[in-house]
Parts: sequence; structure tokens; C-alpha cells
Amino acid sequence: MKILGISGFEGSIPFKRAHWPNLDEREYRVSQGHDSAAVLVVDGAVVAGVAEERISRRKHTGDFPRGAIAYCLAEAGLAIEEVDEIAHGFDYAPFRSVYAVDPVSRDLYRQVYSRGALLALLARDFPAFPTERVHHVGHHLAHAASAYYTSGWDDCLVVVIDGMGEVQSVTVYRARGGRLDRIAQIAAHDSIGVLYSLVTLHLGFDFNADEYKIMGLAPYGDPERFRRFFEEVVELGPDGAIRIPLLRANRTREEREHYLAARAHLTQHLVPPRRPDEEITDVHRDVAAALQACLDRTMLHLCGHFATATGERRLALAGGVALNCTANGRLLCSGTFDEIYVQPAAGDDGSALGAALQRAALAGEVRNERFPVPFLGPGYGPAEIDGALAQYRDRVHVEPFDTLDAACARAARLIADGRVVAWYRGRMEFGPRALGHRSILADPGHPEMRDRINAMVKMREAFRPFAPAVSIEEVDRWFEVAPRTELPFMIMTVNVREQFRQQLPAITHVNGSARVQTVAAADNREFHQLLKAVGRTTGREMVLNTSFNVKGQPIVNTPREALDTFLGTGIEFLFLENRLVSRR
Repeated sequence: MKILGISGFEGSIPFKRAHWPNLDEREYRVSQGHDSAAVLVVDGAVVAGVAEERISRRKHTGDFPRGAIAYCLAEAGLAIEEVDEIAHGFDYAPFRSVYAVDPVSRDLYRQVYSRGALLALLARDFPAFPTERVHHVGHHLAHAASAYYTSGWDDCLVVVIDGMGEVQSVTVYRARGGRLDRIAQIAAHDSIGVLYSLVTLHLGFDFNADEYKIMGLAPYGDPERFRRFFEEVVELGPDGAIRIPLLRANRTREEREHYLAARAHLTQHLVPPRRPDEEITDVHRDVAAALQACLDRTMLHLCGHFATATGERRLALAGGVALNCTANGRLLCSGTFDEIYVQPAAGDDGSALGAALQRAALAGEVRNERFPVPFLGPGYGPAEIDGALAQYRDRVHVEPFDTLDAACARAARLIADGRVVAWYRGRMEFGPRALGHRSILADPGHPEMRDRINAMVKMREAFRPFAPAVSIEEVDRWFEVAPRTELPFMIMTVNVREQFRQQLPAITHVNGSARVQTVAAADNREFHQLLKAVGRTTGREMVLNTSFNVKGQPIVNTPREALDTFLGTGIEFLFLENRLVSRR
């Protein structure tokens, strides 16, 4: 079978704008259905996947993924009529009565969440597709399927944790023999993900977008200053329960829509809200530290309880909260589980993957194999690259190399000399991380490199750390992990070995940690080859690796976008496949 999984709700933000037209722009992200995507599964194998933002260039867009669908079809050489099913990673139909309580909620269901609203978008963009082939998969079930059916494990515990699905914030499954059996659920009015996002908004960042910035800010603060506040706000009970009275205080329609009561409590009892243009002070750093400690404690409580209850020693995670690398690292180091797998596109773009895999599983076609590095997005050949270069011929100099070895050797020399290099090749990554195909690279041993890239290239907050990419052969040399520990998705933090922290200032965070990506030849051959060349030049098979984009923009997709970003930033050199691009 050929199954297209999709995610997102195009009407979500427009609906909110229509009903609440005078909100602060950041308020409109307090809504559902961002990060739309499309993933194509053929005969149980994932063949293509991309977030709509990479096509439309609108970051975190929830628009119907027409561009992403078109890419997936083109990659597989299919027409839309040849697809057997489209599966959406939400199913609000069982909760229709919940939305009938007032006119605004009823309109929200009808215009945004209903099957009719989805079919209208499909008819607009792909009118030839039969509506009877459109299916819906519950949001948390889609997340769970995305983790279980890519884990390669027959038996494991699966925990889905995010802001909210349809009405849930946590769902726990026991996975056995190809089945996902739900064993526990926590409602959205007790959502640790929503609380984390509300505090993110309160500290002057974007709800449903900037939570990772709070994670990066947290190590600069003192968690003890506000520990008691969060211990009182988040009640951890028996049977793995989580209860958040602060969120339950939102009782009216307006309060629930904007979390007004909860935000008033934060203002009264935590700190005043920070405007985005205000300075970040110690009090904001301390709030971030206490919030992160609260999340770490909650994840250990939740996952630890169900590990004991089921006896499972393997954990698969998905949902937006599973993108919190610090909490994942705490789980990894706790000893609660022998193995932890986090699906690399754990956010809502990954629910498109899960929706397709769940339908494939029902058809008996799913292949439960460990997900390789997800190079599932668009790739561009020599003709497209040369065409883009021709448009910039008066601004760039191009030096071609005959082989990948020669390109890697030159890139390694530039990196060793302290230069900032963009590395663009192959198919784009699916998920939020650049894993070696759309990356900006530098030497992690240069003391000024972190500040330099933050200021001149990424144009982002100075407190945010950068991640190291290291060959799997050397990961235990530099980091406190067992030999050949596999961390291929840059989704967990571990400690840098103490004796090397001064030698690796550009990737060592203030607390001695790093968000490590391990690189193996088996599923990331060309990037592994580059790291080997860097090792021969610097003595370390390691680079600083950050995504090839600037603040507020999606990761680059096309060669032209790569050239535009290169020329518009302080990046010094760009490799487009085996072509070295520099400014004239």
C-alpha cells in the first residue's frame, strides 16, 4: 500500500485571528495544529517526508501540506490518484460533543478540526483524491506509532508527552508483538507541556516554538530559587499521576482559550511577564532553571513508575516534550531503562509519520526497523546546483573537486583554520535537527567560535549552546558515555569529560553538558567521512554542528536558499556537494 501521512490544521491561527483580532502576535501561537508535514510510506517503508515549512518557507506553519505532499509524490514518481490512503495525525470526531458546549467552540470544531474541514482543503488542492480513502488517526496514537514502529523493538514502553493531543497531554502504551496497548492517560488540563510553554511565553519567548530556548537558558540559573513554586504547581501522585491545579483554574471559555487564570497566577506568584525586547536577567534564568528541573523530575516520575509497573527496560518517546534534550539525558543517566529511543521528528511534524505507519500496521505491512538518520527530504542534483550558481556568478567563486575525499580534505583544513563552513549535500533531514546534510560547521576548540557564530551567522540569543557532531568511534573519548553509544539524532544531552571541557569551549555548555550527535558510516556515510578527515587534521573527529539557517527561518532546502543564506550571513565558505563556494 501507498499511504500518505499528514499533520497540521490550516485554519487554526486564522480562526483565532478572526475571533480575537487584537491579540499580541505571540498569542496566536497558543493554538493547535502547527508544524504540518507529509510523509509517504510504501509497502511499510518510509520513502519520503518533509515539513511544509521547508517548502513554503513559513516557519512552524500549520498550513495544509500541499507542497510537502507534492514533494513526496514526486520523489516516489506517483500521482495523487495512485495513493491508497491519506491519514491525518488527528482525530477529533470522538470529542465532537466536547466542542458543542458554546458557539465559538462549535465553530472551531466545524471550521478547523472536523473531517469536513480537512476534506475541503484536500478538495481545494487535490480534487481528484477520493474522500473515502481519507482516514484519521488519534494524535497520541500517531505519535506512539512513530516511535514504536521505528524503534526496531518488539517489546517496549512507549510514552507520548506533549502540550496536548485532542484532549490528552500524556498517553502511555505497552508495545508488544506489533500492537500498541494503551495503559494510562493524563488529560490536557494537567499538561506539563502546556505549563512549560506558558512559562516560555511568560519569559518573553514564543509559545509552541521557543521551548528549546528555555532549555538552553536553564543551566545559567539557580533552580533552588523557584523550586518550591514548581513543586507546588506540579503535583506528582501515585500511579505515575501528574496534577497541575494551576491549569485547572482556567474555567471559562476565554480563560481556557488564552490560559488567562494560569498566566495571572504566574504574574502574581512567580515573576512579572518579560517583554521580548527586555533584558534577560538572573530572575529569568532562575525561573528557567527551576522549570527545567520540574520537567526533569516529572519525566523521571512518570516514566519510572510505568517502567516499574510493566517491567519494561526499553523506552520509546515521542511528542513535543520528547524534544527536550536535557530531560531525555536525565532519563538516560537515571538507570531506569537499559535503552531509550526518541523518534527524531518527535514534534507534530512526526505525527504525519506516525499516522502513515499506524495505517500500515493495520494493513500488516509495517516494518519495525530502527530508523536510520532521516534523510527523507528533497535533494538536488548537479543541474540544479549549477543553475543556482550561474545566477550568482558575479558574486561567488566556485572551486570544484573531483571526489568526496578531496572535498572533505579541503573542508577539514578550513575548519581546522578556524573558518565557518556551510555543508550542503544529499537529501534534507526530516525533523528539527540538521544532522550533516544542511549544516553549519566549525571547530569546537576555538574559544570565540560560539559567540562568533551566534552573532554573525545565526543571529540568535548568545546564551544558546551549539551541539557537537562526533564519530561514533570517538564518542566515549570526549563524552561520559559507554563506547560506541548511539546518539544519532542530536536529541539527548550528556556530560563532556571534565578534562576536555576547556579544550572544547564552543560546544560545552555552562553546566559541562553537550547535545551530542554521533555519526556512523552505516547511515551517515558522507558526514562520517568528513569527520574522519577533520580528525586527521585536528586530532578530533568532531565538529560544531548547527542548522543551516538564520534566526526565524526554516533550515535551507534548495541550492538557491543555501546561496542566499551564505551570502547574507558571516558564513565564510559553502560546500554545495563537491563544489566549494566563496565570495568574490
